[in-house]
Amino acid sequence: MKSSNRLLGFRHLLIAGSLAAASLSTPAFAAKDVVLAVASTFTTLDPYDANDTLSMAVAKSFYQGLYGFDKDLKLGPVLAESHTVSKDGLTYTIKLKSGIKFHDGTAFDAAAVKANFDRVTNPDNKLKRYTMFNRIAKTEVVDAHTVKFTLKEPFSPFINVLAHPSGVIISPAALQKYGKDIAFNPVGTGPFVFQEWKQTDYVKVKKFDGYWKTGLPKVDSLTWKPVVDNNTRATVMQTGEASFAFSMPFEQAEQLKQNPKVDVIAGPSIIARYLSMNTKQKPFDNVKVRQAINYAINKEALAKVAFSGYAVPAEGVVPAGVEYAEKFGAWPYDPAKAKQLLAEAGYPNGFETTLWSAYNHSTAQKVIQFAQQQLAQVGIKAQIQALEAGQRVERVESQPNPDTAPVRMYYIGWSSSTGEADWALRPLLASEAFPPKLLNTAYYKNELVDTNIAKALNTTDAAEKEKLYKAAQKQIWEDAPWAFLVTEKLLYARAKNLSGIYVMPDGSFNYDDIDVK
Repeated sequence: MKSSNRLLGFRHLLIAGSLAAASLSTPAFAAKDVVLAVASTFTTLDPYDANDTLSMAVAKSFYQGLYGFDKDLKLGPVLAESHTVSKDGLTYTIKLKSGIKFHDGTAFDAAAVKANFDRVTNPDNKLKRYTMFNRIAKTEVVDAHTVKFTLKEPFSPFINVLAHPSGVIISPAALQKYGKDIAFNPVGTGPFVFQEWKQTDYVKVKKFDGYWKTGLPKVDSLTWKPVVDNNTRATVMQTGEASFAFSMPFEQAEQLKQNPKVDVIAGPSIIARYLSMNTKQKPFDNVKVRQAINYAINKEALAKVAFSGYAVPAEGVVPAGVEYAEKFGAWPYDPAKAKQLLAEAGYPNGFETTLWSAYNHSTAQKVIQFAQQQLAQVGIKAQIQALEAGQRVERVESQPNPDTAPVRMYYIGWSSSTGEADWALRPLLASEAFPPKLLNTAYYKNELVDTNIAKALNTTDAAEKEKLYKAAQKQIWEDAPWAFLVTEKLLYARAKNLSGIYVMPDGSFNYDDIDVK
């Protein structure tokens, strides 16, 4: 009954969205309006103040950055033309494309770039992405089409960071006009003009006729619709009420594949799923206990049980596809070895603990239930709980004292949206990243790892970076602050008459060439 009501509501909203489009655009009904069903609501349309991938993905409709990633996460220039780096690694001089205008007619130039980075690097603005860009000491206009960034210290992934989906260029005139309300009035250089945001219902954008890329966009409008219920999201693809849906429930993939009008696609991902273990607390302060837990969980079976086969065992700390990722081969399933290590660590009869999940959706529930059963077979009794968002923030992300943090085992995931190893390692495994600053929920600290991550940031020598990141990942793999579980595949559905939209390996979207046949 609940799914039926939600589906009915979804249909009413589609009608409302079409009527809104009719009143705001000419002709009355767009020839090519694509409806895209997504799994959650949008937190903000200001990428500099967003932490969630989905909000930043939707913002690509109207915003672009200096650099970006293609559908395969390959880095390339977007609004930038080229760049040079000083020998000391502190100064980045970027040449900009010319002749581009924002949706409000303002010229895109170096002054616009400066306005945006001055805004995010000002701590008084309290933007969520301040920590991503706070290594910028100053941004200067060299000439109309040249901008210079001076960093506080060498930071070799800087161009990757500029390519992060939060690093967009907003019209300086719009920033001046709307101030903090820019989150509800986005104005960029992208292929679509913002039209309407009904916060719990949809975001609608329409084609920008003055877009700087010739021949694009190929559709007239996009309607981004949050459809939170898994079953309803699958249903709207079956009925044709949406042309695209992500994510799809793994267990419904086979049924959806029977629909002749729908393609079900399992794309590669860089989303690592793992159990962190609080290394500051017994028994997880003992490396043998942590290694035992890695041996105790059958990752192949987990991929089948929780992900319906749409996952592969983790073979490294950093998933393949991320620059400088190292592959070690999955931890083998060996419960006898797990019991041996527990006995050597002083826990021959196992122990009791808690296992929390950062998510409460059905797949996460299956993961922690499976882990509970596997751990019980080697004597570890884990009480499991899937946390609500507020509980997660309070119990895990906001804890001020590492010594008294209540988290023990914690199921979560991460993807490096900058496409390189720094953002896959430093926020999760450097000792500077303990909550509440970042997300080292294992409270893991290893001096070699810290040193190598820091050194890698300070060098632009690719061979040296590879050496440093390899050593760091090898040490982490051996120290096992996590139970390394799986890299899940990204399952999405696309109407057969829709092309040019892809789910990227980090869970964002690429839809530059979106079209309807």
